[in-house]
Amino acid sequence: MSETEHRCGWVAMMGPPNAGKSTMLNAFLGQKVAIVTPKPQTTRNQISGILSRPDAQIIFMDTPGIHQLRGKMNKMLLQTAWQAMSGADVVMVVLDSDLYIRKPEFFENDIEPLSEAILNESRPVVVAVNKVDLFRDKSKMLPFLERLSKLWPNAEVVPVSAKNADGLTKILDYIKSKLPVSPPLYPADQLSTMPMRFMAAEVVREKLFLDLRQELPYYTAVEIEKWDDTGDRIYVNAIIYVARKTHKAMVIGKGGQTLKSVGTAARKELQEMTGKKVHLELWVKIREGWTEDIGFLRMLGMSS
Repeated sequence: MSETEHRCGWVAMMGPPNAGKSTMLNAFLGQKVAIVTPKPQTTRNQISGILSRPDAQIIFMDTPGIHQLRGKMNKMLLQTAWQAMSGADVVMVVLDSDLYIRKPEFFENDIEPLSEAILNESRPVVVAVNKVDLFRDKSKMLPFLERLSKLWPNAEVVPVSAKNADGLTKILDYIKSKLPVSPPLYPADQLSTMPMRFMAAEVVREKLFLDLRQELPYYTAVEIEKWDDTGDRIYVNAIIYVARKTHKAMVIGKGGQTLKSVGTAARKELQEMTGKKVHLELWVKIREGWTEDIGFLRMLGMSS
């Protein structure tokens, strides 16, 4: 096979919530395409990022965290992740090494939904053991790396830091070697398969996750009602849905300060992303039980 043959394919990024999948996707691309917060289950949709090189095009699918939570929304999130995995050429498992070395009792519960599927996987599997930047003494990682190698003997196990972009080259080299020979599927300058309207909703939702406390962010959803980019300025109307009347008051905040803070942060990021001035209006509406409304969840794109 010629060394000049171009390779192209899909990589499913799987793993428990808060393992750093979205941070790693952004690090691979050198640009933000997936929102990132310290809270687990930030990702609700399958988000595809495209890395184009002269010899390969890698299409990463960032998926919701694999979990064992109940409820219709959580069930749809799991379906989205498993469907992404079924269509991938390479499977990447992302794990939080810091969590499992500090609290090894969490590992079995978190990994249980993935363990057998990865063990029986016939496609190439790479395990990104993330957050190694949190260890001064790297020898502490050895027992965990050995445990993973025994658990999934056919997988390539690579210690990485998505935050510092350490170890990512090794993963990319492995992935490229396993992709099928194929011309690129997307233009070289395209970074994501997601439309800008979707990205705008995600940016607003990210700022809500960062501003709101405790469990409230999980009961908020964002829909872009209006997107007009025909002129020099982009006009955006976004609806923030909440599940309860008390949630609405908390999202708005005293004197409207929380909503203003979210809007200001989202507008600045959207201006950086688009290179245009952005006029952003946010509205908060109550939609009781929306996390169990399948039709509404599908409208928000929470299904593959």
